[in-house]
Amino acid sequence: LDMGTLQGELMYLNNLVVNTTYPGAQQAGTSRSSMSLPRPKSSGLLGSEGSCYESLCEQQPIGRRLFRQFLLDSNSQYAAAAKLLEDFDYWQHMEDEAKEKAKMSVLAKFCQPESRTFLFSHAGDAAEKYTSLSISNFDEAAMEHVREATRTFLKGGPFSEYLKSPFFYRFLQWKEYEKQKITRKYFYEFRTLGRGGFGEVCAVQVKHTGQMYACKKLDKRRLKTKGGERLALIEKQILEKANSRFVINLAYAYEDRTHLCLVIDLMSGGDLKFHIYDLGKRGIRMERVVYYVAQITSGILHLHSMDIVYRDMKPENVLLDAKGQCRLSDFGLAVELPKGKKICQKKGYIGAGTTGYMAPEILRQENYGMSVDWWSVGCSIYEMVAARLPFKDFKEKVQNEEVTRRTLEDDCKFQHSDFDAPVKDLISHFLKKKVQNRLGCRGDDPRNHVFFKGINFHRLEAGLAEPPWVPKPNVIYAKDMDAFRTASEVEDVKLDSKDERFFKEFSTGAVPVRWQKEMIESGTFDLLNSSELNASCQESVCFSRMCIIT
Repeated sequence: LDMGTLQGELMYLNNLVVNTTYPGAQQAGTSRSSMSLPRPKSSGLLGSEGSCYESLCEQQPIGRRLFRQFLLDSNSQYAAAAKLLEDFDYWQHMEDEAKEKAKMSVLAKFCQPESRTFLFSHAGDAAEKYTSLSISNFDEAAMEHVREATRTFLKGGPFSEYLKSPFFYRFLQWKEYEKQKITRKYFYEFRTLGRGGFGEVCAVQVKHTGQMYACKKLDKRRLKTKGGERLALIEKQILEKANSRFVINLAYAYEDRTHLCLVIDLMSGGDLKFHIYDLGKRGIRMERVVYYVAQITSGILHLHSMDIVYRDMKPENVLLDAKGQCRLSDFGLAVELPKGKKICQKKGYIGAGTTGYMAPEILRQENYGMSVDWWSVGCSIYEMVAARLPFKDFKEKVQNEEVTRRTLEDDCKFQHSDFDAPVKDLISHFLKKKVQNRLGCRGDDPRNHVFFKGINFHRLEAGLAEPPWVPKPNVIYAKDMDAFRTASEVEDVKLDSKDERFFKEFSTGAVPVRWQKEMIESGTFDLLNSSELNASCQESVCFSRMCIIT
């Protein structure tokens, strides 16, 4: 694949992503129109899904949609509860005067005795607390209390009734459909976009929905030869577990005869290292730095909330999508450390980061935890601004031992003209050599730093904050073909039953939350869900009621 062919292919794919003019769109529409939802095959699915309100009604996108439909189709109290939670979400994403107006609207519509939709008229002794709410005391704490009281209400009678309704049966049909076996026939496959040590990356498109993804294909024999099974499985499990706008998401995991395949978000805007060093003047302008660091910080916090230490935070691992949003990628070095557990870097062991970004506690071979990610974030911010690392200059030829010495002994210097007071303060707090003094390690939230004063994190996390820069669809954001090196052929590697068990563990099909989002975003959910829930569906629920209610 020569550079001209690669450039033409990527330009074509970028146009697909930006303009959503998918090849095969007509076929996709035709296939959707002929689709129908299956009946749940066993009472086991009914039992396993009918237990957790948060999972069924909040975390799973289709479940959230169907529970809302149930509430709106029921009595006025249930409908009021659904609308109240929607208004709270709307309020969180507003700014300034609009946010204040949204709060007053919530107060008037739901939390006043004279309101026709007064939600807590049934609350007995607690009702007096809600009727006393007014403009003067309806602050964020009071709003959060009302929101939690509403969720508590919905977890009771409404949720129990939902589990007996046709809407829940429809959800079980979607869950059955979600379990379908995924093979390469599920996708259209495009040309290779890159190659690495274990295989290649190509662009793919889901036939039924038109959704574009990147497919990371790991050669089974090459994985076995290089002992890469553990790293591949760790990365797959983390991608599968993560559910953040700021982390690469896994949509499907499957196998074919020769490869294990991870179908992930397609990122066509290049990595931040390319933007720092190879796109015009070296460095990134401050407006973009603030925006990217806000997203990176949110992504790191998401990983930490799952007890995952990233361990390889650097601009090269931060990718931009076609809209200019960035995501963390490459989790081969990540590790899960539950319940405050720590890990130690063993002497001579490579696997806890990249030279120039590693924290002092790693270099000293001390026990460490989440703290090392915040050090790496500080190094990455410095590099975005100055186009060099804090303890290593751009293209400086220096031994790793010297970089280690500087990291442990030298102070960070801010000689670049673009280092203003807020960014210097933020980096200085991230680069504290003692963990107990480091930002993010003291029970504090880095998002509260003055550096982020212009960022509304609620809007950022909802995807409503406009990016300061958007990739051009006709530009290739990659340096040269060196990034797409050809992997050597692997011969005479035999796969045994142990390998087959690993392949089966790896190939779990569709990832529920990402798959459900795809069904909604592509219009497939509305198409298949548009018909009335018929009598046969209700009969099925009644027949299964003994299985789902305990």
